[in-house]
Amino acid sequence: MMWGIWHWLERRADLHPDKPALIDGERVLTYRALRDRVAAVAAGLRARGVVPADRVAILSMNRAEYVEVLFAAARLGAIAVPLNWRLAAPEVAFQIGDSGPKVLVVDPALSSLAQTVRTHPEAERVEACVCFEGDGPPLAGAVSYAALLQGGTSPAEGKFDDPLLIMYTSGTTGRPKGAVLTQATQLWNSVNIGTSIDLTSADVTLNLLPMFHTGGIGLFTLPSLHHGATAVLQRIFDPEETTRLIVRHGVTAMLGVPVIYLALLASEAFRGADLSRTRFSCGGAPCPLAVIEAFRERGLLFQQGYGLTETAPTCLLIPAADAFRKAGSAGKAAVHVEVRVVDDDGRDVRPDAIGEVWTRGPNLFSGYWHRPDATAEAFSDDGWFKTGDLARIDAEGFIYIVDRKKDMIISGGENVYPAEIEDVLYRHPAIADVAVIGIPHERWGETPRAIVVLKPGAQLTAEDVVAFCDGRLARYKIPRSVAFVDALPRNAAGKVLKRQLREQVRA
Repeated sequence: MMWGIWHWLERRADLHPDKPALIDGERVLTYRALRDRVAAVAAGLRARGVVPADRVAILSMNRAEYVEVLFAAARLGAIAVPLNWRLAAPEVAFQIGDSGPKVLVVDPALSSLAQTVRTHPEAERVEACVCFEGDGPPLAGAVSYAALLQGGTSPAEGKFDDPLLIMYTSGTTGRPKGAVLTQATQLWNSVNIGTSIDLTSADVTLNLLPMFHTGGIGLFTLPSLHHGATAVLQRIFDPEETTRLIVRHGVTAMLGVPVIYLALLASEAFRGADLSRTRFSCGGAPCPLAVIEAFRERGLLFQQGYGLTETAPTCLLIPAADAFRKAGSAGKAAVHVEVRVVDDDGRDVRPDAIGEVWTRGPNLFSGYWHRPDATAEAFSDDGWFKTGDLARIDAEGFIYIVDRKKDMIISGGENVYPAEIEDVLYRHPAIADVAVIGIPHERWGETPRAIVVLKPGAQLTAEDVVAFCDGRLARYKIPRSVAFVDALPRNAAGKVLKRQLREQVRA
């Protein structure tokens, strides 16, 4: 196929030019306006020396201009590098140094972070900075985004198989690696998620996951624009603001991670709102059954799924008809995805046995940026991507994600899966958030420790937590120790940074 994803906007602007494509606060961009602005941004970047395969880094919260730069990179055949603004300056500088962007585009709300990042030697290769308009001090020495829009026109060169994104992995088990996703992966992801949730041009989607995360781009921002729907952008998650946007814009579909849904269910505004038009989806981590049951009690569709940065990200999603019959399952493989659950020798496991999830398909990343060793390690000899996640597959073919392989606890020779313990503890009325890790034990090798965040005003002892598990879990699965904290460290996907928790325990 000749055309890259930039061509979606050409066709959509022709088919329904005046339909809203993006809603960002009070701003509404039609498909015609979005197409024209993307073409101008591409020309402005080209005038500043960006050519095919050059990198354009983006340090920004969710906003319409973010989407414009993504499509402009696609139009040029350049590679966008979304940067995680929640990181410390040295961590952002590492991603810049690793990817080597020619241009850095910055949200003025993050200009102080950007200024600090530019003092690091790793950021010296950046040749030009561009600053969006908006609240916050402009970045010193940066070109204004308005000036970038005056770039005139330039030919569209981006092709289907061109690299489009370097998405840095969440780094739950080590230093982030840059997963390279082509323009093709975004098309296949759009088809995979679109067929899984029945996405159409009649939909209005709410997009609140940060776009430095693959879920923020692929669930459902870019697919919405591919299908001709309207994408509402939320800059930073806030439960009350999320509820207001759902009601105001008649949102019909949204995806969040478990920690977002826990916060929404604790919000009085969300609990009292009419959400009957909205289809809810969840990914990023295994979802507590208590969350799924809360949506079922309100008669709201809630589909759990599974994906990774490397799968662009859609991999599994439970069909709507089975969402509650198979509660807790991430479903089955999307239309253009293959999935297996295998043992340590790469053989398919029997039903209900635990194994590692392997997947392949046209949605897969092409490798880790400048990391051929890590790329080779991630794939089997016959091309299956080894996810590092553990799951079981039932007799009907539904897959249940159990945990990260590296997070599994081996206690007295028994495999203990933290997610199973966490799911039980989430049912305690005093517990707001919880994570379970393994800690060394002289006799058993490891034993589970629960790290608990209490709901405001709640009181609980370690003995109470252990007693709650008694009768609900096998004895060897019950936490032997409990710690209470104010908050759990999480990455942008809502996954608990268990490596960080284990380091804190060792310290």
